[in-house]
Amino acid sequence: MRAVSLSLLLASLTAAALACMILVYPEPSLQASLKGISIWWDVLFPALFPFFVISELMLGIGIVHFFGMLLDPMMRPLFRIPGIGGFVMALGFASGYPVGARMTAQLYEQRLVNREEGERLVAFTTSSDPIFLIGAVAVGFFHNAALAGILAVAHYGSAILVGFLMRFHGRRSAGNDWHQLQNEGTAPRRHGIWKQAFEAMHQARLKDGRPLGVMAAQSLSSGLQMSFVIGGLVVFFSVVMEIMSSAGVMAYIYAGIQAVLHGAGLPAALAPAVVNGFFEVTLGAKAAGSAAGIPLVYQAAIAAWVLSWGGLSVHAQIVSVLHRTPLRYVPFAAARLIHGLLAASLVLLLWEPLASRLGVIPATAPVIDMSRPVAAWVHHTMPQALWLLTGTLVALLLLSACFYFFRLCMNRIRT
Repeated sequence: MRAVSLSLLLASLTAAALACMILVYPEPSLQASLKGISIWWDVLFPALFPFFVISELMLGIGIVHFFGMLLDPMMRPLFRIPGIGGFVMALGFASGYPVGARMTAQLYEQRLVNREEGERLVAFTTSSDPIFLIGAVAVGFFHNAALAGILAVAHYGSAILVGFLMRFHGRRSAGNDWHQLQNEGTAPRRHGIWKQAFEAMHQARLKDGRPLGVMAAQSLSSGLQMSFVIGGLVVFFSVVMEIMSSAGVMAYIYAGIQAVLHGAGLPAALAPAVVNGFFEVTLGAKAAGSAAGIPLVYQAAIAAWVLSWGGLSVHAQIVSVLHRTPLRYVPFAAARLIHGLLAASLVLLLWEPLASRLGVIPATAPVIDMSRPVAAWVHHTMPQALWLLTGTLVALLLLSACFYFFRLCMNRIRT
């Protein structure tokens, strides 16, 4: 009880202090809020809203359950999550944060994952989308499309490593409705996995029961609501960072981070990128790209850390998505920190062997004009995201097929 009262008191004092600082610095606060709205409208809303709608429609129709049954032979032994998490993984990598967390919350609400499985899933499916990584970071901030390859390898590769590590998180639990859905009907030895997948899709559609028109309307309403929540959080953190800079607070934080970076053998001039990235991913990546007089490998490593950590703005978005579920924030925050450290380490380790090889492919990538959000969404964001989603699903299905046939062979050998 005392801890709750202390938390409420601290939150009240923080809110009062922020309100006073906004009154003291009204002009910077207004400009920061307009900048946050611009980022949300130009970049985030067109990139996220379609995937919010698509994910809920796929869940209601049963497509997610279909792929979940096909991916179960691979996802469960590798990540200790149901196969339905494989679709969340592919969609999260293709669309970026917080779509993976949003879909994980929906799976939990339908009792398709339990708390530990949901925490494992959201820990490694929260990632940047490829268009932001290529178009905004590599091309826009670094003016070097060749960086996209090594940043992608470090970012998504370390996300998969986090998934492997998170399989040790939590105890074995009694199960969920996904286990019941798998056990319904006939046994897997008598019927193939494809029949089970179609049966799971059919059962999910019957269980949902909503007409397609109602489902589409509710998906649009839910997607709009979540998009506005994300926009509000982006504006809030933009204002907070601006008034902290105007009040001189950020200078003291920069000094502390400079000492930490110097002790770690990294350029102290990257402190603004680390601090800005701790709060907001876009500002941190931009600061990393604009840092002058620093070897490119260190700039790329800090950018990889920023993309993988996500910033407190993204963390707040995840908390807002998961607030109706018992999924805890601490495992997610620990996974974000590990993801950031792994991504930065992979950039430093793979820079020499991969920089020259991966630089040939993305160097031909087109320059994406982020100031024209509609054109960028039509010509780049949606096509590339769909290609990545399709490619990831195909790769996961092939790997799952290998696991499935290996398991069949082992069962035959034992019998």
